[in-house]
Amino acid sequence: MSAADTKAVGPPVPVPPGPQPTGNSSPDEAPRVQKRKRKKGELLPYFLILPAIVAIAAVYLYPLSKTVIMSFQDMGRRELWSGEPAPWVGFEQFTNILGDPEFWWVTFRTIVFMAICVTLTMGIGLLVALLMRKLSTWVRLVLTVALIAAWSMPLMVAASIFRFMADSDYGLINTLIAKVVGEDWLGHNWYLNPVQGFGIITLLVVWGAIPFVVVTLYAALTQVPQELEEAAALDGATAYGIYKFVTWPVIKPVFTMVATLSVIWDFNVFGQIWLLRGNKPEPEYETLGLYSYSKAFESTSFSQGSAIALITVLLLSGVAVYYLRQLMKTGEVE
Repeated sequence: MSAADTKAVGPPVPVPPGPQPTGNSSPDEAPRVQKRKRKKGELLPYFLILPAIVAIAAVYLYPLSKTVIMSFQDMGRRELWSGEPAPWVGFEQFTNILGDPEFWWVTFRTIVFMAICVTLTMGIGLLVALLMRKLSTWVRLVLTVALIAAWSMPLMVAASIFRFMADSDYGLINTLIAKVVGEDWLGHNWYLNPVQGFGIITLLVVWGAIPFVVVTLYAALTQVPQELEEAAALDGATAYGIYKFVTWPVIKPVFTMVATLSVIWDFNVFGQIWLLRGNKPEPEYETLGLYSYSKAFESTSFSQGSAIALITVLLLSGVAVYYLRQLMKTGEVE
């Protein structure tokens, strides 16, 4: 640059000063105001869900707190009808329950029943969801409608159908088996043997749970990139290899959450057993829910039934925490 060019440039143009803080304000006041406004905006979602939180608290917190209080008392029929305060017994109810071998047999029966139901539900549900990917559009639509229809069927209607199918005299199951094995199966009572009886109950539970699992897992399968599966197939991967290394990692979070929910639901099965056994389940068909009910209303030991219910809640709390952790991990990935 020459001297003439330097003279032509002239002096630098002064930049007008920005607004100066007045009074007692400091330079950090503006960021604080923006931060305050941002915090107010962040609280809006919590205000929107506040009515739902209040409704849930009103429905669940009072019964739960009442259950906890009753489990430390000795409330019987006299205290219930007279309104007299029940005497406090501390941990006596829990000591009696945990020291009762019958409680541990019922707990073992409940865990085994839950494990079988969850395994069958998730296995069959996953296979049907994978099959739906291979079906044509109209066949998949018909299957989806059938699943939703089965899902929306009231429990009492479904239980009545299965009770009729397993009837000893006119049941469809005995009739079909008799045609293959022989007429000795006609008049067979499935509920005389608890193992066979729980088999019928398991069919009802799995039949009612499969539609939700299939619809949810199929929705997850639609998120699997087809180009990745096609690329794996071109590289020589087998169908099992494509599923293991491409499909399964995508649907694993959804599968885990659905399986966790199934554990909670099947652990608390009550209506299916109650209805199939004619509103009077035998002791060998009792799970923890039915065991708590029988102690509370048949033995009129409401505090003992409350203690069993509280123990059930504590057993399921670990599963609930695991479900929430998986839900939060899924949200972070998304």
